[in-house]
Amino acid sequence: MQETPSPAGQATRIAADPYLHLVALGSERLPHVSGTLAAHLRRTENLLRSWGSRHALCVAGLYHAVYGTAGIRDKLVDVSERRSVAEAIGAEAEAIAYLYGACDRARYHPRIGTAMQSCFADRFTGAEYPLPATSLRDFCELTVANEVELATTSERFRQRYRRELCVFFDRMQGLISDGAVTGYRRALGHDAQ
Repeated sequence: MQETPSPAGQATRIAADPYLHLVALGSERLPHVSGTLAAHLRRTENLLRSWGSRHALCVAGLYHAVYGTAGIRDKLVDVSERRSVAEAIGAEAEAIAYLYGACDRARYHPRIGTAMQSCFADRFTGAEYPLPATSLRDFCELTVANEVELATTSERFRQRYRRELCVFFDRMQGLISDGAVTGYRRALGHDAQ
């Protein structure tokens, strides 16, 4: 006979597994481009792992939409709860996830690949501030992983955004890993343009 875990035991298991924590926050209930938000987040994390990204960046990939994004208005947690997210996944992973969610894409994305790429635009605060080189690289790698995941699971998405994404990612040369470059070129049919 299998025992039902106690509420304390279940809470400990959820706290120890970042994915289970996301599910507890409701990520499986939110629809996404091809399935649920939970599935998209897991696939994004897996892409980062396949590219050899460090653990904190991979976990940030799993949590990249926890506060919502410029493209996803639903949020699992309000930004006022950053401390609890950091306790669940670590401060480094949380900082990367925050950066991704906070990005004001309309203001910041055009800066990537220019002299202004280190001036980040935060949609939560409205502020602009310097972005350290490591944070810029993490942001770019996560951005590529997110979009590649969408392009590989949705033909409609891929066809609609393919050219735009190829131009955008080409501007990230020197900021993203070889795995990310290969990943986006394969997913977007870059050489077949």
